[in-house]
Amino acid sequence: MQKSVRLFSALLIAILFLPACTNKQAPSPSGGVTGGRDFGGNIIPDGEFDGNYGLELRDGNEGIQNGYYNGREMVFGILEPIYFGFDSSSIAASERTKLQKAADYLEANPTAGLLIEGHADWYGTAEYNLALGDRRAESSSSYLGTLGIDPLRIDKLSKGSLESTSGLSKSESFKDRRADLIILK
Repeated sequence: MQKSVRLFSALLIAILFLPACTNKQAPSPSGGVTGGRDFGGNIIPDGEFDGNYGLELRDGNEGIQNGYYNGREMVFGILEPIYFGFDSSSIAASERTKLQKAADYLEANPTAGLLIEGHADWYGTAEYNLALGDRRAESSSSYLGTLGIDPLRIDKLSKGSLESTSGLSKSESFKDRRADLIILK
């Protein structure tokens, strides 16, 4: 009798709980996530979660308009870009001479500023690549600081993977892993 009760109880539990495991939630009308948790683990109710975990979405051209960045003319091509390894914001020894040239230019032109645009390849999420672009711009700026350049002369902007070419292999997309050095006049 006890074996029958245990068997019946096990079957009842399986019948009640297994269907809940196989049901799929229908997608929200927007195709996004309808609820979630913040970084503290707190539950965000349906309809209040935007899927970006509090990250500010940017269009990648923040402050840039008609060849000007925050009212200063952008001059391209004077300084070479700094290239980075895959998933890295460390500046290779071979790239440091480019930052020395940037420091030399800024010392010779005391009214000029510098915009450092951090870029990433298409691998990873948009949010991750935006953060990686920030780290690349910041490491380039920090290195210029060790060369004596006043940080107030340097602006940093991350473009993340906005301008990258998708579908390339990791070796083919090395040109997307960079920090562009743009003179501001």
